[in-house]
Amino acid sequence: MNLSPAKRVTVLVRTLTNCHPCIGLSKRRYKSCHGRWANVRPRRREFHDYFVTRLPSSSLHPDPRSPLSSFHKLPRSASMPHTGKTTQSPTSFQALVNRETTTVRIPLRSAKHHFGVSTSRGTRPSNEDTYQAGVIDIPAFAKRPPASLTIKRPGAKDASPQNENQGAETANGDPQVFYFGIFDGHGGSECSAFLKDVLHEYIQDTVSAFELRSSLKKDREGYYPEDANPSPGNLPIVQGANSKQIGELEKTLVRDWKSLVGGYFKRFVPASFSHVGPDAHGKSSEDKGATIEEVLEYAFLRADLDFVSAQAARHDDELDQIGQPLYQDNILYGPRPVQPLKFSGFSRFKGGSTASVALISTPTATPFWHPSAPSSLLVSHVGDTRILLCSTETGEAIPITSNHHPSSPIEANRLRRYAATFVTDSFGEERMSGLANTRAFGDVQSKRIGVSAEPELRRVEMAPAEFSFLVLMSDGISGTLPDQEVVDIIKEAKTPDEGSREVVRFATEVAKEGDNATCLVVRLGGWERRLEGGLGSMGTKESREWRRQEATDPRRSRR
Repeated sequence: MNLSPAKRVTVLVRTLTNCHPCIGLSKRRYKSCHGRWANVRPRRREFHDYFVTRLPSSSLHPDPRSPLSSFHKLPRSASMPHTGKTTQSPTSFQALVNRETTTVRIPLRSAKHHFGVSTSRGTRPSNEDTYQAGVIDIPAFAKRPPASLTIKRPGAKDASPQNENQGAETANGDPQVFYFGIFDGHGGSECSAFLKDVLHEYIQDTVSAFELRSSLKKDREGYYPEDANPSPGNLPIVQGANSKQIGELEKTLVRDWKSLVGGYFKRFVPASFSHVGPDAHGKSSEDKGATIEEVLEYAFLRADLDFVSAQAARHDDELDQIGQPLYQDNILYGPRPVQPLKFSGFSRFKGGSTASVALISTPTATPFWHPSAPSSLLVSHVGDTRILLCSTETGEAIPITSNHHPSSPIEANRLRRYAATFVTDSFGEERMSGLANTRAFGDVQSKRIGVSAEPELRRVEMAPAEFSFLVLMSDGISGTLPDQEVVDIIKEAKTPDEGSREVVRFATEVAKEGDNATCLVVRLGGWERRLEGGLGSMGTKESREWRRQEATDPRRSRR
């Protein structure tokens, strides 16, 4: 392949961009990883950091089927506003009403009225926080729309031409499923960058392997998934899937954890796995489907296993091994695995990362931020990153996640028999083998005592305009600001983008440790009424002003 030097540089840059583990490698190491430069690695499936919606044709691009004398070409003196008093509307107004819509892609980073994100390095040498926001290609998991939204009135038309508030459907015919994630790395950013780049792919691949079907479509017997579910409230919703294949995949995953790591994982059975464990005995696999919670738990554990296997397959630097025991490198239970993933560098990465992921699915094409749209929120959480909801009626902050720390009674009971080294540091915080988090991705040397990526799952059915906004933040914010202060700061902002910036700015200003701080704000249906509930933003106004004055006091440094 004859390429000019400039084109060779372009091909190399694009290849390195598509293969994140090879960023920073020299030319010689890159050749050993990929062979010849001409053999460019196949392009990875891109993440859709945008959403697809329908917008009306503007005056700059009018509907071609509209009258030739378009209303936008009329002089101001000839324009005639529609007051509703005339029996026939003007031609210009008819063109406005009957205009067609155009399907467009809107990047979430540009939709500042719908989504905002801000991050700060603080006083740390580098920023180990990462985040992701966009749309993933999975079937809908929302509950069926209410009958009032689906039953047509007698004589009503099939569709309204004014569908400006509706998003475009995906390839499988379902509404788009939105994905928001925040990842806080510790010991480095390698694990958090890995989760940002590929965790959504693990979720999509798991859905494909499970052959999960939509919750909005009838099964083979003509029933909706929630109709066949006898549980109270029809939750969780069991969706159609290939039960036989799911059982094999789950058994293989549990066996791999047991053989590779051992210790805590010798008797480990994930809570959401319905095809293995005591709940699976005596039931026909043909009668089972799968829940979206089961998909997320499998995807989290599969991603963590691949990352841990890749790290365990590495050798530490030879200079570090001088004077050390001969077999101290065998930190896991089983034999050294074959490295399934490739990362830059050769030394073992001993750090890890937290992960908090929020998925939002709607029963109709109306987006979740519309005041009349119900939606389903599913949160999958590992570590001490935090997710909040703001109630429209009361204005209160509603935590959706809990911190996975040794001080948690649930976590302490889970790990007490394996982690005998619970200590309290000089700051009064409990730690387990030097770690503050009892659940995390990575942390390869602590896997045997139970530091796993088993997620805490929670589903929230959101009524129209029930909540004002959703907040995802790292511990650089949640460790400095109370939940209610974070919510009240966002209430005063005009847009979610401004709200995220104000939260990070205030947390950085009053923080004493200067940790990495990242905040994501997602607009929900009650955004326009965010100041109506309770005391609005005034409940913590005085305390925030006092904290700001104390932080800017020059005598603070003398204390």
